[in-house]
Amino acid sequence: MDTKSDAILSRRDRSPLSRGTTLICVAAAAGALLTGCGTDTGGEAARSGAAEAAQAAATSPTPSADGTLTEDQQERKALVPKAKTGYEQALSAAVGAVSRSKPVSVELKGPPDSPRWEAEVATDDGTAHTVSVDAADGKAGKAQAKDEDGDDKRELADLLKKATVTPQQAAQTATDKTKGTVTAVELDDTDGGTPKWSVDVVTTDDWNKTTFDIDATNRKILREHVDRD
Repeated sequence: MDTKSDAILSRRDRSPLSRGTTLICVAAAAGALLTGCGTDTGGEAARSGAAEAAQAAATSPTPSADGTLTEDQQERKALVPKAKTGYEQALSAAVGAVSRSKPVSVELKGPPDSPRWEAEVATDDGTAHTVSVDAADGKAGKAQAKDEDGDDKRELADLLKKATVTPQQAAQTATDKTKGTVTAVELDDTDGGTPKWSVDVVTTDDWNKTTFDIDATNRKILREHVDRD
């Protein structure tokens, strides 16, 4: 807590003093003024330090009620163990719901009391469908066609054609590097147009999420990012 003290100096009537005594008093008064200035500077520094500390606290990840996990980590801890069906089974169910389709993406969604896998599959011409798969029993819902224009379909068809690495192979590359549970796999492309798989792996010892970007032509890891929030 910042404090500020106000020094009050009282003047009293005094008898005439010698010149030497007067000089001593003037020097003492000057010293008191310098001391007062020093105290004010310290207060300013303390206030500045407190402001910086408050700003740092505001931008830091917010701990959960138990003081050890962030809010996102708590959500992963609550959701991931509820998924009795893994991403592979979910992708298989989604592909089975759309004839002659290939997997494009899959992601685990909540809430924890009714977890599901949201999957996307597409045919060779780039026509995409979304399929919701129950993460408890692995049953797929009805496929829903996505409303996309011709350019989007051509781009997706091109990615599917170029991607020689399967999502399962990409996920294996990711979990070979970081042991954990795969919670998402998505086909995308790099800035240079090369297809890639983005794979999310949640580690169950700390509930962090690591995202790997993996070249969909040779399984090379292009990027690795750990989300500790």
